[in-house]
Amino acid sequence: MVLLVMYMITGFYTVEPKEVGVVTRFGKFLSITGPGLHYHLPYPFESVNIVNVTDVRRVEIGYRTIKPAPDARYQDMPEEALMLTGDLSIVSVEATVLYKIKNAADFIFKVQNPENTVKDAAEAALRQIVGLNTINDILTSEKAAIQAKTRQLLQEILDKYETGIMVVGFLLQDVSVPPEVEEAYRDVASAKEDKQKKINEALAYKNQIIPKARGEAAKIINEAEAYKAARIAQAKGDVARFEQILTRYKMGEDVTRIRLYLETMEKVLPGLNKIIIPEDSAGVLKLLNLNQEKGGEK
Repeated sequence: MVLLVMYMITGFYTVEPKEVGVVTRFGKFLSITGPGLHYHLPYPFESVNIVNVTDVRRVEIGYRTIKPAPDARYQDMPEEALMLTGDLSIVSVEATVLYKIKNAADFIFKVQNPENTVKDAAEAALRQIVGLNTINDILTSEKAAIQAKTRQLLQEILDKYETGIMVVGFLLQDVSVPPEVEEAYRDVASAKEDKQKKINEALAYKNQIIPKARGEAAKIINEAEAYKAARIAQAKGDVARFEQILTRYKMGEDVTRIRLYLETMEKVLPGLNKIIIPEDSAGVLKLLNLNQEKGGEK
């Protein structure tokens, strides 16, 4: 009887606040118990697995922590860290996955080695996301986006296999160019900087020359408009003057004809002494210049 009592007492167990108990009967999942004192049928009928579901666990990709802080030491894992980018460049990526258990039953019964499963799935997800980005984006502006996308993809993979794991964080610890290709990458980066410099110089020249050309074009247009206005005004003045002459001509055709003739001769032969002989004049006496002084020019 005492042995039976002692045997039955072995069925009592305690679950701490951070834990849950996974009860199995003959190896098959039966129930999950929360914090407190509980009882199950003694072994081999039932057994319980206590699982911590609140602590955050971590998996490292591309490196391993040999000694934690304050005197931290790390070991590189190049076979995990080296990855191929979308533009066929090689980049070294080190990352940390933070996770905890969201379903203790799945975690126990459907995952044989949880840590290796998370590491392999995280490495596969990270390689896929890195392969969709260029090396410049990975090294500069897209780090946050890569972290978010990798975390989302990793969670989808773990949910697909019903691991009972929830990813609470994915952090890129170090992203760099491998030493073997660092010099070549610097040459490429320098060439890209030179390219951008030439583009900026061309844009500056464009911004300088286009306003100047527009100003010159506007100047030419304004001068043309002014010339056009002047020619129109002159033409209108010529028309008005011709109309006035025509009016006067009609009032006295002979007088106007003679005046126009004299004005034209004045313009054609400027600075010369001119003698006007009427048509009805006869003899040469009228041609003598009686006002010319004696001894003067003839």
